[in-house]
Amino acid sequence: MYQQIADALREQITSGELEPDAKLPTEAELRDQYGVSRETVRKSLAQLVNEGLIVSARPQGHFVRRRRPMVFRPQAEFRKRPYSPEMDAFMTEYSAEGREPRQEIEVAIMEPPEDVAKRLQLEPGELVAVRKRVRYLDGEPFNINDSYYPLALVRESEIMRPEDISRGANEVLAELGYRQVRALDELYVRMPTPEQVHRLDLGPGTPVGVHVLTGYTTDGKPVRVAVTVLPGDRHVISYERQREAPIEDA
Repeated sequence: MYQQIADALREQITSGELEPDAKLPTEAELRDQYGVSRETVRKSLAQLVNEGLIVSARPQGHFVRRRRPMVFRPQAEFRKRPYSPEMDAFMTEYSAEGREPRQEIEVAIMEPPEDVAKRLQLEPGELVAVRKRVRYLDGEPFNINDSYYPLALVRESEIMRPEDISRGANEVLAELGYRQVRALDELYVRMPTPEQVHRLDLGPGTPVGVHVLTGYTTDGKPVRVAVTVLPGDRHVISYERQREAPIEDA
């Protein structure tokens, strides 16, 4: 029965009958409407909370979640854009949309995870510098972006500072002689790790998309691995493709 209640409320939300920020019927009203117990009603509401469709705001009740997903565009990685002198790409783009972006940045020197070391083709014992970022929109943590670099390449650069790089870390790498001209994108969909749940303040049952980008120089040297963790209830992943013009017969 709890599933039937959840299905009915979900339909009202997805159809627009219950609009964003609308207050749901109270637990007592749902009990009377469906002739069920309080436990059954709470179970149905908990399911919708886990799906990211509603939020609990006790003691006021439950409300339809207002969703403004972030559009994540991996193909925009190497595009030139007129960033502001004070802010990097993320801050500039979403400020222009009227939203309130911010990010927390940490920089650390560490032994790389095994999968990162393999992608960067590092020798045993080689260390990496990692820029760990949690990006926020309108006060809500939206995604994680952790970028790993061979320490030997970036030790004395701006990449080691825990602050925004207005022209971007890609440009810093280029100035160091390691311009990236090719990127390999990998996408995974799975449940988050406990660390990711904590950093992103994820609700129970929220899946994540994981975008792993490896950047290469002209001679095929991997110089960066960026791991972006995208909560499924906060993102749309958008890829743009263009068909190449066919070669006409001579």
